Amino acid sequence: MECRRCSASLSRPGDYCLVCRTANADTVVIDAERDRARVTALLDGESIGMTEITTTPEGRADDEGAVELRNFAGLIADDAHRKRPETVYAAGDRVVIARLRRELSYELRRVGVGSEDPVAAVRERQGEQPLEVIEAPPAEKISGTHTTLIGGRRGRDALTVVTSHPHVKKIIPGPIESGGAAGGGIRTRATRADSNGNLRLQVKDGSSVQENRIVTTAGDRETGEVIREDLNEELAGEG
Repeated sequence: MECRRCSASLSRPGDYCLVCRTANADTVVIDAERDRARVTALLDGESIGMTEITTTPEGRADDEGAVELRNFAGLIADDAHRKRPETVYAAGDRVVIARLRRELSYELRRVGVGSEDPVAAVRERQGEQPLEVIEAPPAEKISGTHTTLIGGRRGRDALTVVTSHPHVKKIIPGPIESGGAAGGGIRTRATRADSNGNLRLQVKDGSSVQENRIVTTAGDRETGEVIREDLNEELAGEG
């Protein structure tokens, strides 16, 4: 491929031109599986080209600390960085994306749940008003009359995951109620978005249950579902 401005040869589709300092892509879409990733460069909504990166998985499927996985995520991140895009989207394997977040110097935006063609889904979203980013410290996002969160350290970690998300305005802890039989340990998850894109963080600790309202910057259920998937991946990563 050649640079669109000076025609200098580019090693990969959409690479930033180091000769004339011109960007040849404004968006990168990463479609990640555990053993391969497809990195597609877009410019003004049109696909410029795709690079495929592969690996041979080692260790447990959920081992985010594996050297092989770290190297794989690093190669994907390098391909995105060399394009110097304005925006990076990702879809696919949770473990790969969780590791990729640590390697990228960009905010990683998730493609909608159930998207069979991530590139097409991103092209449809381009031109939409981006979600508001909330810069407030996590502690300032907690409000309401109930200040206790069940689950001990795990419960506090879950609260930190939620309040650290850039598209979460605030979380309102709810009352602690009895949830039936004891046992099963601590479980946390963000529940299905409502019509305004807001969620609930459900925390179960033995026989106790607490539902905490999550107010997001999403304005509809579909966008809220993207945030929900994002949060649940982060919560799963916390164990």
